[in-house]
Amino acid sequence: MSKKDTKSKNLVIVESPAKAKTLKKFLGSSYKIEASMGHVRDLPKSELGINPDNDFEPKYITIRGKGELLAKLRKEAKAAKMVYLATDPDREGEAISWHLIHALKVEPEKTARITFNEITAQAVKKAVKEARAVDMNLVDAQQARRALDRVVGYKISPLLWKKVKKGLSAGRVQSVALKIICDREEEIENFIPEEYWTIEAILANAKKKQFEAKYHGEDGKKKKLTSKEDADKVLKAVEKGDFVVQDVKKSQRTRKPNPPFTTSTLQQEAGRELNFATRKTMMIAQQLYEGITVGGHGTVGLVTYIRTDSTRIADEAFTAGREYVVSNFGEAYALKSKPEVKAKRGSQDAHEAIRPSYVHLNPEEIKDSLSRDQYRLYRLIWRRFLASIMTPAIFDTVAAKIENNKQIFNATGSVLKFEGYKKVYLSKEDEEETGKALPELSVGEKLKLVKITPGQHFTQPPPRYSEASLVKALEENGVGRPSTYAPTISTITARGYVTKEQKALYPTELGGIVNNIMAEHFEQIVNIDFTANMEETLDRVEEGEIAWKDVMREFYPPFTEKLKIAEENIGEIEVRDEVTDIICENCGRNMVIKFGRYGRFLACPGFPDCRNAKPLFEDAGCDCPICKNGARVQIKKTKKGRIYYGCENNQADPPCEFMSWNRPTGQPCPRCGQPLVEKGTKKSKKIACADDKTCGYFTQAPEEAGD
Repeated sequence: MSKKDTKSKNLVIVESPAKAKTLKKFLGSSYKIEASMGHVRDLPKSELGINPDNDFEPKYITIRGKGELLAKLRKEAKAAKMVYLATDPDREGEAISWHLIHALKVEPEKTARITFNEITAQAVKKAVKEARAVDMNLVDAQQARRALDRVVGYKISPLLWKKVKKGLSAGRVQSVALKIICDREEEIENFIPEEYWTIEAILANAKKKQFEAKYHGEDGKKKKLTSKEDADKVLKAVEKGDFVVQDVKKSQRTRKPNPPFTTSTLQQEAGRELNFATRKTMMIAQQLYEGITVGGHGTVGLVTYIRTDSTRIADEAFTAGREYVVSNFGEAYALKSKPEVKAKRGSQDAHEAIRPSYVHLNPEEIKDSLSRDQYRLYRLIWRRFLASIMTPAIFDTVAAKIENNKQIFNATGSVLKFEGYKKVYLSKEDEEETGKALPELSVGEKLKLVKITPGQHFTQPPPRYSEASLVKALEENGVGRPSTYAPTISTITARGYVTKEQKALYPTELGGIVNNIMAEHFEQIVNIDFTANMEETLDRVEEGEIAWKDVMREFYPPFTEKLKIAEENIGEIEVRDEVTDIICENCGRNMVIKFGRYGRFLACPGFPDCRNAKPLFEDAGCDCPICKNGARVQIKKTKKGRIYYGCENNQADPPCEFMSWNRPTGQPCPRCGQPLVEKGTKKSKKIACADDKTCGYFTQAPEEAGD
């Protein structure tokens, strides 16, 4: 190739090789595509990197290992006619482009920023035509976020190392996420079940068609049954009376489809439907966005940009989607006009919803070109988008009011009349809504009682957060943005603050300690409203309303003041190594209790000369309720760090199977004989039956001496 040919080339820099491969398909021979492999400059890891004494000026350095790559890119940029920066279309992508300009030492007039929401020929060529300068408002919004997170993390974390243990960390968003999980755990611990009863009657009409009716109340008013006595009164009242139909209402109900996915709703639905962790969802979605080699089509970006909080779609996407629906399912299934979208409070609305780039690429037809997980996620996105532009499902519904001696029972039925969007998209929620038909009933008709069943129940505590429901909670509270949900959950899990068991997120003992420190000494940092307001402030930086350093000037002084106060006060809660009477088998020293990532354990104080360590099982203060031979209950931990109570013979032969998530008292329940356990906190401790689902016995715990 001649020098002249090289000079006439345009250089396009993207973040990943996969994205580069896809773009090569659309841009001609006059373009050369290279990948920066993500960030090229960042704040140094060894120091704060933000200078409060110099108006918070950041210190950016080349990321270790990127020197050779940057040298190659500099050479390419120098030889190029024009350098197009095609990093992702968000704040972080804008910042990467800005860093590339500085790292490559290329003249600003020779560079241009191009963005596209989908990697298609039309979108990419349009982006090149509409190339612009780097948007410094977007860059500054990212700089503000990075500076805030760096200051919080690098100032509080060393304090935790000094006052508690090394290896701990705090973060602006991660600390709020941890607090949400810890607050829910406390709510569960303090929950006291309440008894309630239901009564279900199986009735039959004149044609012997049976159906179910549920007790509603008395004299037209709804009534709660809180005891067996309440239920018995109803049963006695209807014992000799007749069940008579008082009212029958027939109507139609429509159910509209959900809008196409945002980042948050995709993570939630992939968690529910596919059992994907948030991190896995985003990794696979990124692959679908950047490009997959599809047989007969080459390398194709299958979905639009995956970090978005908007549900709007482009006119062209609606038109193409509508044509697909009409040709495959019929006119009756397609909406005539694009659904109206109202931007939610706090949303950036910078990009379209997540949708297929080419709606005609049916998941089933390209299945062989995708991995199993890619296929499942693409199918979910494709179906959700199609459903969002389809007509509602229509149900025929019937509601019957039935009376017997002033006691009211209700019966409802529904039948799907028209599928609408359900033709392509059935979530677990939709599958549960199949509906049952009621037989033909007429007002005044006497019904035959086939069976009547009272049922005892107990209210249940709120469920622990899953990754999906935590993302929903973060979004609803305005904490974080689409790009931060998955990294936040990954961080608190990797730090050992939270563990996941069967989808549920539990705070570990270590997580509880860190949360208590943050709540007591840095209430502002873990305050949900403060964090949400900070996100809105960053949005204002993006809009150019305020300067990013103004954000730091307002935040830093009160933060450092709280840091000083915490320095003075946290000393009281320092965790010291506790000496035990357990002798180290290797060297004869008294072993000490250490605190690690997964909680407390026994270790030899002679480390590093002696490296002996083993699990610490503390006595729970009572005998095992199963063994009956003096075996003791011990405080143990799962592999993921969650505390439970188990018999010391759990590992014996044969093993004792006793275990409880709550501390047992050693006493049997006076109602059913199951073990009694402690629930709640010190301030509101209760003694409750371990079988809270069917027994529900509880009483106030006696006050401890000195309380």
